[in-house]
Amino acid sequence: MAEKVAVEASDHSAAGDEAAVIARIRAGEPEAYAHLVRAHTRIAHRTAVLLGAGADAEDVVQVAFLKAYQSLERFREGAAFRPWLLRIVANETKNTVRAAGRLLAAVEQEAALMPAKLPLTDSVDPAAAVLASERRSLLLAALEELGDEHRQVVTYRYLLELDEAETAEALGWPRGTVKSRLSRALRRLELLLGRLGVEGGEGSDGHA
Repeated sequence: MAEKVAVEASDHSAAGDEAAVIARIRAGEPEAYAHLVRAHTRIAHRTAVLLGAGADAEDVVQVAFLKAYQSLERFREGAAFRPWLLRIVANETKNTVRAAGRLLAAVEQEAALMPAKLPLTDSVDPAAAVLASERRSLLLAALEELGDEHRQVVTYRYLLELDEAETAEALGWPRGTVKSRLSRALRRLELLLGRLGVEGGEGSDGHA
């Protein structure tokens, strides 16, 4: 509990710091924007790659940061900057990349840099650590078979590790929609992974 309170306090502090930075930019200190760029470049780049930008990811991120800067006057006071930025990154990626077939290769490239953290069931598989690499490859193959909305919500919620509120903000969906689509996406992934022979796949959590 104490750890959770500490994390929440840290999040509030970070949000307050960013609100102060945005206020400085609006007051005529454009150089303060560098703070936001440094803080969010990594996750913006990962988002662009995971959504299919591939080799164009760096350009997508630069354009997204420029558009975010130009739109700061419309940024809602008190809102979180990160999901708002990632929504711009996603839109810019969509505008830049048209070939859906590039998504899987881009996800595989980025996934090699991150651990397999997607919880497919409510219980922990004791062999998950040993099978992480194998499962990740099969997970990525299954992820590609999902529809766009289900793939997006899984990507934001688990691969990018946004919380539920940030995922809703980034996708522009109500939180209830995030919950329902995420639940359906995870059930679909379990079925796909079960078909691919992954332990802990179909039916492991009691769902049909």
